[in-house]
Amino acid sequence: MAFYDLSKEERLVLVEKINQDIQNDLSSDITENIIKYFSDEDTYIRKTGYLAIGKIFYNKPELQQHILSTLKNLLESDTSTTLSASKVRQTVVNAAGEIGKFHFNKVQHFFDVGLFDKHHSVRNAVIGSVKKMGERNPVPVLAWAKTYLKHPDKEVRREICHGIELRGRTHPQDILPLLKTLEFDETKRVSDTLIHVIGQIAYKKGCLKTVVTHLNTWKNKLLVEKALDEIVDVHNRYKKFAVLTQQEAIDFIDGSYKN
Repeated sequence: MAFYDLSKEERLVLVEKINQDIQNDLSSDITENIIKYFSDEDTYIRKTGYLAIGKIFYNKPELQQHILSTLKNLLESDTSTTLSASKVRQTVVNAAGEIGKFHFNKVQHFFDVGLFDKHHSVRNAVIGSVKKMGERNPVPVLAWAKTYLKHPDKEVRREICHGIELRGRTHPQDILPLLKTLEFDETKRVSDTLIHVIGQIAYKKGCLKTVVTHLNTWKNKLLVEKALDEIVDVHNRYKKFAVLTQQEAIDFIDGSYKN
């Protein structure tokens, strides 16, 4: 039975069981239950597993080093592309993301490795983790991300661009200098992601002014025009969440962008 087929009470019992099973594994220096939950078909079981790791890491300081070594072994012991193995690595990266919200220096290795995993789900977990870590712990996470924005692998550049988006939704000034390094990227998938991210960081309170002011310093005017079109479009697509109406966004851009 899937996680959300259970009643709320049953889910609470299951979450407590998963937490206890994983803690018992760690205390006994085994990984039987950890692997079972990390490889589960149900996304929410896997999520409960990696959230459990995060909780134990913070609640049981004496287990922190063992948690890190256990996760490292799980990440590197089976690099095959079988579904169960990739699910384990995906969940390991997500668990590292929980730790990296406050201790990025202790888990950077997981993202250096996961970014180049053969399976897309593991790489996607890196993006998701960079998003949540960047939101809570931006300084070291963005410094790390910056080192990959000129990587020769276009997919790495695209994934990092996507990963820093969430921080930009509340603090666009933090990621705009990083995004600018991609303004002349010749790969369409990268430039498309760049334009998408610029749109996503421009519709919350106070963000449009910050974004347009920074875009005035960019040299690739063709890309900037596409980004401004995306910003205008986002103000319509997300009109329930945008601070300005689409017309107000158009008027602001017309008055502020120096083309």
